[in-house]
Amino acid sequence: MTFPARIDLADATTFPTRRVEAWKYTDLRKLLRETPPVSPVAAVAPGGPFLALGGDELAFVNGRCAAAPQIVAEGDQTVRLRFVSTGEGTGHQADCTIEVRPGASLLLLESYEGQAGGYVSNAALDIMLGDDARLTRVILTDEPDTAISLARADVRLGAGAGFTQTTLTSGARLQRQETHVAHPGAGASVRVDSVYVLGDARHADLTTTVVHTGPDGVTSQLTKGVVRDTARGVFQGQIVVREGADGTDARMGHHALILSDRGEVDAKPELEIYADDVQCAHGNTIGSLDENALFYARSRGIPEDVARAMLTEAFLAEVTDRIEREDVRDLCRAWLAEQMA
Repeated sequence: MTFPARIDLADATTFPTRRVEAWKYTDLRKLLRETPPVSPVAAVAPGGPFLALGGDELAFVNGRCAAAPQIVAEGDQTVRLRFVSTGEGTGHQADCTIEVRPGASLLLLESYEGQAGGYVSNAALDIMLGDDARLTRVILTDEPDTAISLARADVRLGAGAGFTQTTLTSGARLQRQETHVAHPGAGASVRVDSVYVLGDARHADLTTTVVHTGPDGVTSQLTKGVVRDTARGVFQGQIVVREGADGTDARMGHHALILSDRGEVDAKPELEIYADDVQCAHGNTIGSLDENALFYARSRGIPEDVARAMLTEAFLAEVTDRIEREDVRDLCRAWLAEQMA
């Protein structure tokens, strides 16, 4: 069954059900049967979780942007891209184009901020990297447990380009972050990492595809997650190596902890290889905390709840430790510590 790549909140026929394979674990139609009322016009003051890191700000409030809805990076630039929802029980969608010119470098600090409840948010990003361009994209979500939040990024790389992405999410009633990368090979590199920390009845879906179409490309992917209570985490990662993409080096790993009897993690890592002379691997583990490590910590006088938080944070920190820029890495570590509190 085919289905439109882009969901349109004004057209309920585009809302997928579980019968669509790519949405098997995230049943949008179950929660969203009709088009929501349109969110009102609103404004917010500059800010967001990345304010202390500086840079220019581009804000979409209830899907609307006061400036041109695009980012064009030349030289070395930092931009805070905010998607803010303030419409109670309403729906909105936003489109943003991002271009990193050849040889340029962009640090994109992207946040999804819910300041109301029961909203539906749908964001689409079209990202283009020129030859030898660099984009570091860090995504942080802070949305209520009544929200439905959808975001899709389509990324195209030039020769020798570098794309690095780290997503940190605490989920929502239903949340889906999609990333689709067209990888040309040609010395380009991709790293797509994620952390999800879910509690209560929250749901987070991290879906990615990376398609290698030319030789000598590199992809590295690491996702780690923790679910508690009745939360549900979904990981769908696909790496495709087309015919002729010889010399591809692609690695994918997903590892999760379930810390309750009713929590759920659905993982679907996939490799499709149609080329020779490649190095590709994927791994997937789902389990609980190491009881031996927990016993050791408690035997040293550490209270059980503190020991569990320490071990869980250490498990997840492998992802944030891969962030190269120190100030961004520190902010993400602080977010992890806050989730463990």
